[in-house]
Amino acid sequence: MEINNNVSVQTSGETAVVYANDYLNKLTGEKIERECRRQLEAGCKTLVVNFAETEIVNSIGVSILLGVIDAASNAGAKIVFSDVNNDTIELFEMLGLTKHVTVS
Repeated sequence: MEINNNVSVQTSGETAVVYANDYLNKLTGEKIERECRRQLEAGCKTLVVNFAETEIVNSIGVSILLGVIDAASNAGAKIVFSDVNNDTIELFEMLGLTKHVTVS
């Protein structure tokens, strides 16, 4: 596992797992977005954002995730949100994010 932009990332072939922190706001969201874009530019075809440590996602965090979804779509990559807690899943469903990603 590497740490880039203070974001942990694990790569295997064309798959990258980016680990979100405990609070997804503007600061941490921008770091995650930069790392996701870096992985997509490197040829990643499956981008997994792991929310195992994430307790709260604020509105700016959601907005940044929409940018990541758009970048993955433009790169022809699949995006997966993994280990998402129930409250965050409800938020993502209410805002329509789950229509564009796989939640596991």
